[in-house]
Amino acid sequence: MPGAIYIGMSGMLTFARSLDVLSNNVANLNTPGFKRSGLLFDDLFYRQSIGSGPNPEGRFGLGMGVGSSGTFVNFNEGDIRDTGNDTDVALEGNGFFVLKTDERDVYTRAGQFSFDSNGDLIASDGSPVAGIDANGNPTVITRAGYGTSAPLTTNKVSFANNLSVGSSSHTVEDVPIFDTLGVEHKLRFLFKNNSSVVSRSWLIEAYTESDTFIANVGEIRFSGDGSPLENYSSATFTFAPDDALPHDVTLDFGTPGEFGGATSFSGGADSTLSFTNQDGRGLGSLTGSKFDEDGVLKFQYSNGATESGARLALAWFENLQDLEQLGEGRFSAEGLTPITGVANTGVMGRIAGSSLEISNVELTQQFTELIIVQRGFQASSQVLTTANEMIQELIENSRSRR
Repeated sequence: MPGAIYIGMSGMLTFARSLDVLSNNVANLNTPGFKRSGLLFDDLFYRQSIGSGPNPEGRFGLGMGVGSSGTFVNFNEGDIRDTGNDTDVALEGNGFFVLKTDERDVYTRAGQFSFDSNGDLIASDGSPVAGIDANGNPTVITRAGYGTSAPLTTNKVSFANNLSVGSSSHTVEDVPIFDTLGVEHKLRFLFKNNSSVVSRSWLIEAYTESDTFIANVGEIRFSGDGSPLENYSSATFTFAPDDALPHDVTLDFGTPGEFGGATSFSGGADSTLSFTNQDGRGLGSLTGSKFDEDGVLKFQYSNGATESGARLALAWFENLQDLEQLGEGRFSAEGLTPITGVANTGVMGRIAGSSLEISNVELTQQFTELIIVQRGFQASSQVLTTANEMIQELIENSRSRR
């Protein structure tokens, strides 16, 4: 009976320890990247004895209660939720983000990151987030130096739709052209029907936004099927605005023999030729940055340009249970050799930008475990009560015999 008391106590202590683990899981229900834990129950050693009386050969293994051999971490992936925050990242699949600290690298699934005053990407505790540059070398992930996007001079302007064989002229206005300083100019192009001289020929003149003549650009011709003619599907002129260097601009009317650009069919007196796009841009300021699914930091600018920064470095481990929990969603890997890489390569998963992986705690499961723990604790305490009553009965019987 004294042994039963100690066995019951071991059950109460172990179930109480399990309650600590479960309560920590429930408390971290909304902690990004949190991985729930469980307690490992172990039966204790057995006292072996040999039977007596009519069965002296019988053997008895009397258990000494229950204990715990530690905890395990469940690394199942939590749900991914959109946060709308550009610097938040989540991992879908294998991988840990790598944080650089003074003592060691630590690893986390919690991608709540931000940029510090220097423009470097950091975790909530200020630890820099490890990155990989375009050459595969370790680097910091930063937005420093990406504040503006350089302008591009317009070299090619594209046109599409129809120049009707029945119209004498056609004007395309407000065509944007960027000079060598990134200044935008709106030009006007006049197309004159030259078929009286050369069949299906059009002459082109360029004018400024103030209607000042710039240049005779050249000539465009069409074949009998209405598509641009070989060697006459483009025309080039030199644009020399004030304060900027002169540069050549090519007007592109499509591929000879095809109908994706300019055409020349009968359309009465009306032509529909229009500007479609050009390859220049002005100076752009940074409007935002976001990680793509490969973990590359993409910068967006007001001029429509994008640039690529560093890439998130990732790590993975063959035996996840050897990782040591440090709190704040971080793990230490003392004595372990990580598998390193980047998203969408090897064993690594993909990045979900502007998102966070939430805790993998399942309340239904935790509540079920709580019921089991509660009943186990109650049953163990009942063992103590029963053993105590039996001892008390034995004492009372001993007194009555006196």
